[in-house]
Amino acid sequence: MAVDAFVEGIGIAVSWPVIGWMVVGLLLGIILGALPGIGSPVGMAIVLPLTLPLDATSAIVLLAAIYSGAMFGGSIAAILINAPGTESAAATTLDGYPMAKNGLAKNALAIATTASALNGFLAAITLVLISPILIGVVLAFGSPEYFLLAILGISLITIVTQGSIVKGLVAGALGFMISTIGTGILSPTPRFTFGQFGLYDGISFVAALIGMFAFAEMMKLAAQDMIAESDVEMTGSIKDGVMTVFKYPKTTFKAGVIGMLIGMIPGSGATTSTFVAYAEEARSSAEDGFFGEGDPRGVIAPEGANNPTVSGSLVPTLSFGIPGSGSTAVLLGGLLMHGLQPGPTLFGDQLQITYALFISLFLGNIVIVLVGLSVIPYASRITELDTDIIIPVVVVLSFIGAYTLNQNWYDVGAVLALGVLGFYMVRYNYSVIAFVLGIVLGPIAEENFFRSLQISGGSYSIFFDPINRPLSFVLALATILIITGPFLKPRIDRALGRA
Repeated sequence: MAVDAFVEGIGIAVSWPVIGWMVVGLLLGIILGALPGIGSPVGMAIVLPLTLPLDATSAIVLLAAIYSGAMFGGSIAAILINAPGTESAAATTLDGYPMAKNGLAKNALAIATTASALNGFLAAITLVLISPILIGVVLAFGSPEYFLLAILGISLITIVTQGSIVKGLVAGALGFMISTIGTGILSPTPRFTFGQFGLYDGISFVAALIGMFAFAEMMKLAAQDMIAESDVEMTGSIKDGVMTVFKYPKTTFKAGVIGMLIGMIPGSGATTSTFVAYAEEARSSAEDGFFGEGDPRGVIAPEGANNPTVSGSLVPTLSFGIPGSGSTAVLLGGLLMHGLQPGPTLFGDQLQITYALFISLFLGNIVIVLVGLSVIPYASRITELDTDIIIPVVVVLSFIGAYTLNQNWYDVGAVLALGVLGFYMVRYNYSVIAFVLGIVLGPIAEENFFRSLQISGGSYSIFFDPINRPLSFVLALATILIITGPFLKPRIDRALGRA
């Protein structure tokens, strides 16, 4: 069955218009990723409601392609103007920008293109190879496990993304609360609608994603006049840059492994993987390295890790519905909006769609190489865009996209209100991702929670039964340890005399 689905997935991935949307998504992602302040979450959030007329496979391939393209696009601004287009490209600035200042801008961009695409190829192949294992794991999960996994995912993210557990939990809980607005999932009772008919369907999670990522980011970007403050000189050799990647195969391979493994951890994301890959390379090559001054390995490591992180992050997103970053949260929103349910369905009856997505990622790296190497001589122009043009376009598209979801002005209001909320959450270090996850995962957690109680006849022991449901017990125990661990550890250390 898996082989048949794989063959069918290849046919879908190379069919029209799916392959066309993949190319459009990659080009769009590269451009959006190259614009500091935009990046993949904003671009995907804007495009998300516009995918409504598309079939589910085309829409998901388009969103994933934007994500993948933005991973590479972020390196353009990072190398040329020392302002990463995406957070994941921040590590690239450490040696990419010094290379540009040393007259090797083309070399650095060619290294970024080659390392990102090469490891993207390998990661996509790995994803296809491990999918039979994922199928077995996913099918072992039932309603109690999915409920506990949603709680565990948010718990992990509050720790990894922001550091402040209390602020992360507050943000996640607030997201959960907002997801309860509207008619109850298992009962026809309206909740927190204040008599407003427009709120009976609740706050659209797509509108929430647009507000938290696109609108809030534009408020931040409004403080800048131009993306780049000065002209960028394009010098160096593209050919030498490409060959440099193959000169350091160990660095390239190691970065890919790090990127994929960290991408599989909910809450880690590409920012973590790229910095870990950079730090590991700086450590292992300390003897002959000149990191921070334009060492090409300082570009290979983070860029070689970013695209494998995309593939790795699809594992928890598609398997369990737990996104690990803002981009995968939007991707999850796209899955749900188009009626695709992460978990057993995507690895069962709809396995061909999952394989089509994996194969599209593989093919997309060919486009990244072709486009990336072709646009290098002109890459500096994209950093010259005026924010007075970018911001109105994004804001108008955000409002249009939100209104077209349900022809409901409350969704437009949600974009505005949650955009302002997102701006201040970022300013005061509250996790936006935890908040968004609360909204996206809230209905899934609620539905599986009540379904579990129906299965158990109302007994909560179904979540803590080590004999009959050992997986539930392990997940519940892990969640408790993750939440209480940081509070208990100092006390244990003091009791043992280690503090």
